Amino acid sequence: MLNYPRWKAIAVLAVIALAALLALPNVLPAGMQETLRGFNLKPITLGLDLQGGSNVLLEVDRADLVDKLTRQLASDVRNSMRDAKIGYSGLTRSGDSVRVRVTKPEDMDKAETELKKLLNPLDSGVFGSGGAANLFDLARDGQQFTFTISPKGLDAKIALAVSQSLRIVENRVNALGTAEPIIQQQGKDRIVVQLPGVQNPDQVKNVIGRTAKLTFQLLCEAQPTAKGQNPPPDCQAVPLKDDPNQELWVQSASRATVDGADLVDARGAFGQNNMPVVSFRFNTKGAERFAKLTRDNVGKPFAIILDEKVVSYPRINEAILGGSGQISGNFTVQETNDLAVVLRSGALPAKLTIVEERTVGPSLGSDSIRAGLIASAIGLVLVLIFMVVGYGLFGIFANIALLVNLLAIIALMSFFGFTLTLPGIAGIVLTMGMAVDSNVLIYERIREEWRNGRTALSAIETGFKAALGTIWDANPTTLVAALALFGVGSGPIRGFAVTLFIGIITTMFTAFTLTQLIVAMWVKWKRPKEVPL
Repeated sequence: MLNYPRWKAIAVLAVIALAALLALPNVLPAGMQETLRGFNLKPITLGLDLQGGSNVLLEVDRADLVDKLTRQLASDVRNSMRDAKIGYSGLTRSGDSVRVRVTKPEDMDKAETELKKLLNPLDSGVFGSGGAANLFDLARDGQQFTFTISPKGLDAKIALAVSQSLRIVENRVNALGTAEPIIQQQGKDRIVVQLPGVQNPDQVKNVIGRTAKLTFQLLCEAQPTAKGQNPPPDCQAVPLKDDPNQELWVQSASRATVDGADLVDARGAFGQNNMPVVSFRFNTKGAERFAKLTRDNVGKPFAIILDEKVVSYPRINEAILGGSGQISGNFTVQETNDLAVVLRSGALPAKLTIVEERTVGPSLGSDSIRAGLIASAIGLVLVLIFMVVGYGLFGIFANIALLVNLLAIIALMSFFGFTLTLPGIAGIVLTMGMAVDSNVLIYERIREEWRNGRTALSAIETGFKAALGTIWDANPTTLVAALALFGVGSGPIRGFAVTLFIGIITTMFTAFTLTQLIVAMWVKWKRPKEVPL
């Protein structure tokens, strides 16, 4: 151990130099920090509780999701029965159920076969291990069939919606240019969005919580004369965006609809009369469907529907074959830009409602940083004093390793873009105490060997070899605990777990290599006859 190879010493010193370089942006003025970003050198990202900002908690709207599922199921049942030429009546929705009555008893078995195709099996397990669960349960009573949303299937549908929504919300927030957002799942049906530095989250809330479901649907021939009238079959009532008290009846058949799922681009622009519009473009599949819809219905009006509201309802003057078009509707410039963002990122699979909103002011964040720095400084000073008082010269060696340890933590967090939170500072303070534990184990073993009559060199050699085995056994268990905290925790717990995990990695480096190097250099230079402990 005391015959430290030169290549190994050079490697350790190179790692320390690299850590100093990576941590350097944290002590430079803002102008120089921007210059170094081009070399992927950046300061630590501060969390919401340290620099202020907005915290928005979103939740999947179960009632709205159930309503959409049953509405879609009713349409699927209608189409399935018609395609199979099975007579039916009494197709109704009620809560989480859809009922249909088959008119002829001899069609019951055929109807059951067709309706079972609509049960919609979903993966209900984590990482695909839970097996399939049907979204709907089907019950047969005489000539009536009843679909009911199964609890297990609904949970699987919500889990899928949250997974898809995470990606979509992230795309929307990133498109707004918000710096270093934190977007993660919380619980089974919630998403937390933290926006450090954002003090006015109204625009962000409007963008991330918007369903953005876009469809192009033909108008029905008959139109209501007053709100609240029942639409004819294959039609549905949709309110106008500019006048919610007025409704239009639009065709709900799939052949009369093109949706926004096939959009590949959407941009804010200016149309005729220099009015703000949203310019959109379909992919090949969407362009073909849009061309067929407009070609087959020249001279008829069709509605552009966004989030269950009619934005506009122009007349099709000619076939639109290029797969592109414009959406107008008395928008402001900001509204067209925001709408373009949500359309480009895709429609949310389920409505997200805001259940909690918090704004942390920058002054409170500054107070948190100040308090954290004071706590860290006090902890560091006390540890340094303890090591010097308890172990003298070797305590100074341990303190050097501890300072390098803190430098390595800052470097790794800066380089990988980890977010430092107030609980993360607590993790760093804890790491300082745990870091010197390794040195305490080594030094106490050296003391024991020295008292048992070994020579100074033999005691140091044996102390390091024996104690390092204990250190290697102890630290991985804490690593597992940190990984568990990060995996199942959220928010503040994850912030604590990140710094704890990194701190353990850097502690093992300083205990296994740096302290050895310092002691080996001292032994080579001093050739001690006694152990200064």
